[in-house]
Amino acid sequence: MHRPDLLSGQGGCSCGKGGCGKTQARANQHGLRAAAGSTTLPRNKYTEIRSDKPTNKEEATRPEFKTCQYTTEAIVSEGIDKGELRKVCTNLDCPVHHPKKRPQQGDDAKWKAEQEKQRRETAMANTIGIRTLAAITTAVPVRLMKRDLAFIVEALLPLMDEPRLAMIARNRGIRSKEGESVGRLLAGVLSKADESELGRALVEIVILLSTRSQSDNGQALRTAAQTYKVDTDAIALKVKQEFAAKAKAKKETKAVPRAKKAA
Repeated sequence: MHRPDLLSGQGGCSCGKGGCGKTQARANQHGLRAAAGSTTLPRNKYTEIRSDKPTNKEEATRPEFKTCQYTTEAIVSEGIDKGELRKVCTNLDCPVHHPKKRPQQGDDAKWKAEQEKQRRETAMANTIGIRTLAAITTAVPVRLMKRDLAFIVEALLPLMDEPRLAMIARNRGIRSKEGESVGRLLAGVLSKADESELGRALVEIVILLSTRSQSDNGQALRTAAQTYKVDTDAIALKVKQEFAAKAKAKKETKAVPRAKKAA
């Protein structure tokens, strides 16, 4: 079969039967170039994807009726269809348009043995991981001790961003200086904390990590407040009163100098 040189595109048939009539005849009539390029493709280096639908099941199995992840558009550069767009695949390793042949009997047995070995190794690794995790959880006491809480807190801290770390630190009176890592300061303080402080920090971390999602909308905080029977309405009222008092004090501070100036 004769195929024309193409310009960064594909055309022709890839059914593997030496041509399929319509596509092959059309490929002999034109060359192609990529819609965004002009590199000429040598013969037998492309596969044109047919735009018409297969007429039967046998045709539907042919590669030229299938698209792939490498599918792109090319422009006919010569012949009666010059200027028209065609869908093409230029990847010679494409599993759809250039499927690899099945191994022979000897190779097939070797391939199956390798697949079985891989499957067995993966299954073993998964089983080891599951049983190791089960053994760890079995060793955890009914009541978490300082060692357990410290381990969890230290594992979760690196998952948090700087603003959330700063919130936890601020609740403990920790202030970082310029250039200091608030995460490192916090980790140092918590490493010396007792069980109760580690437990509080753990709850804080879980809540703040849960609020990272924009879809949370404060749900994690509300759930935690209900769990620990925290009166959020009372807190909200107190905050509003504090802000109102600050605003009032600010207005009075501004009014005093004006009164002196008028006198």
